[in-house]
Amino acid sequence: MTTVTTVTTKNVRVSPAVASAAAPAGPRLATGTAARELDLKRAEFELAVQLGHIRTVPDPGGGHRRVTAREVARLRAAADFPEGLRERVRTVGTAEGAELLGIAPGRFTRLARAGRFSPVRCYLNRYRAVVWLYLADELVELALREPELLGGRHPEPDRGKDWRPRNWRARRIAMLARGTDDQWELAAAVAATLDSAHLAHIVPDPYERAHVRRLRPETFRVHPESPTAQGVVEALVLADEPDEIDWYRLRLVEALADARDQCPAPGPAVDAGSAPTYQRGQAPQEHPAVREPSLRRGGALVQRRLLGRLRRGGQPGRGGR
Repeated sequence: MTTVTTVTTKNVRVSPAVASAAAPAGPRLATGTAARELDLKRAEFELAVQLGHIRTVPDPGGGHRRVTAREVARLRAAADFPEGLRERVRTVGTAEGAELLGIAPGRFTRLARAGRFSPVRCYLNRYRAVVWLYLADELVELALREPELLGGRHPEPDRGKDWRPRNWRARRIAMLARGTDDQWELAAAVAATLDSAHLAHIVPDPYERAHVRRLRPETFRVHPESPTAQGVVEALVLADEPDEIDWYRLRLVEALADARDQCPAPGPAVDAGSAPTYQRGQAPQEHPAVREPSLRRGGALVQRRLLGRLRRGGQPGRGGR
């Protein structure tokens, strides 16, 4: 007689190893369902996925990524569930972060501006000022690793430079890279850090450029939407120093090379017989042919493996994480 043991995702308490091995991979849960199973708010769930705490899989139907029942069972089997998972994605602002470290808010801000730790999220307040959020876990790690930063002389900023926007951009791209298997989505995430002039130079094909723009990841919603607020967001998203711009230009060249290998960007939708067949690399008759510079391949091929640095968190930021 064969005994069959079924591992469910609700009210289960087994070891993580047993849960991972015994639980079936399916069904694949929608993100809302998975968040409820894991007792997480939607924002907490999204951040946990972006940080790699929750593994997701592609949706066979081509929709949003999903979470397997096995993954939910693995997380629920942890001894500190659900508090431990919630704590790993808990974010704090300046006041709460300073209180957590036992320092004054002014010192906390100086440490953040100097790049000793990196924001993980941000938003605009009612005055259209950027409010930075940090992982509480990382602040505690910093205090344990470098306790000298919490006392003594105040840290001096790097010639008045604020590293928070740059570190946030780098971290955001790394999290977006970790959450997708689509190379065009990855290219779009990198392209979002460059202005229109840089994008047009690196992606001269109008259909590829339109595809990249269509896949551009949303930063955050601005309420109320206004030109002033949109300007703040744009300044926050775009790389603003020569070395950082060069970094993302190279990353985009590499991402595009991988994206083109994965599949061509969609061309124009036309009826058969109404226009000539359009092949990648050949512009339609109503557009002059646009040939990409040698950046497209050549030297990019030599360095394409560097793209993995994005997924591993390689970034042009400073200090911190």
